[in-house]
Amino acid sequence: MAMRKYHRVGFTAAQSAELWERWKKGEGLKSIGRAFGKPSSCIFAHLRPSGGIMPPARRRSRLALTMAEREEISRGIVEGQSVRAIARMLARAASTVSREISRNGGAGRYRAAAADKLAWKQALRPKPCKLAMHGQLRQTVVRKLELNWSPEQIAGWLKRAYPETEAWRVSHETIYRSLYVQARGVLKKELMEHLRSRRPIRRSRHATAKADQRGRIPDAVSISARPASVEDRAVPGHWEGDLLCGSKNSYIVTLVERHSRYVMLAKVPNRETQTVVDALIRQARKLPDELYRSLTWDRGKELADHKPARNDRQGAFILDLLARLPAVIGLVGGNGEWRLRVLISWLRNC
Repeated sequence: MAMRKYHRVGFTAAQSAELWERWKKGEGLKSIGRAFGKPSSCIFAHLRPSGGIMPPARRRSRLALTMAEREEISRGIVEGQSVRAIARMLARAASTVSREISRNGGAGRYRAAAADKLAWKQALRPKPCKLAMHGQLRQTVVRKLELNWSPEQIAGWLKRAYPETEAWRVSHETIYRSLYVQARGVLKKELMEHLRSRRPIRRSRHATAKADQRGRIPDAVSISARPASVEDRAVPGHWEGDLLCGSKNSYIVTLVERHSRYVMLAKVPNRETQTVVDALIRQARKLPDELYRSLTWDRGKELADHKPARNDRQGAFILDLLARLPAVIGLVGGNGEWRLRVLISWLRNC
């Protein structure tokens, strides 16, 4: 019995653009896969070559031969026209047409579509990044990564250590791209294990671990509803919270005070709303009333039942946290999640 051959079907240019747009907005692999009717592994394979970083849009040079011109060259060859006659018809130099024909197999093997595809591929001119050209800088970055420094820390340290030397400056984005885009051949793949996220590809800044849109939080309050006093961090007592989910069903409630960046942690047995709320109440009772004015919580399903909790004025729910003062269920703006990664990195090395 002959084995059936399966041909891998890729993405069209339009599908690829839509895929990258969805990834940029923060959609997960499974969510994008459902939109295209493909498994998440197929989406990952499309994103992996560029490390999850959307490649810049390519544009054909106005000086390059177009597909229509290459078809005219092909027809001219079939009709037996000379190179100069074809060049006059296209208003191009004869040398341009001659090189085009010779680099694509000569007059006997010239095909317009194949020639256009090859020219588009050969037009790539990757610019070497700073780490590729500066060996000492690259080795310094490698040593700091091996010490579990984040790219942001490395970039900031270099700026302070070499304030007058531009050659020793590198942005954190360059370090990230050198790690995630392995085609650059600058930083080894093994160094990605020293990143706090340890992700194989770069995620969008809009993505969270809770980006799945199924089972949305009912009556969620937008983060735009936060008072102005919360935004400028001038007044203490405004907190950001999140639930950290680990392996083997382990969970840690985290609270970060926006003014002082003070961090509070509480281990919980599960991610149910009542369990998380009880942990938050226990943490809040350790603080004076003036230090608990509002809470901004990440859009996690653990507080999907936040409305009854906020309106329940019995027992412990009278606490400022969820009943009387303006607790806002919103999207944490990175302040809490960044500290979570620092804590995880520290716990791993304890």
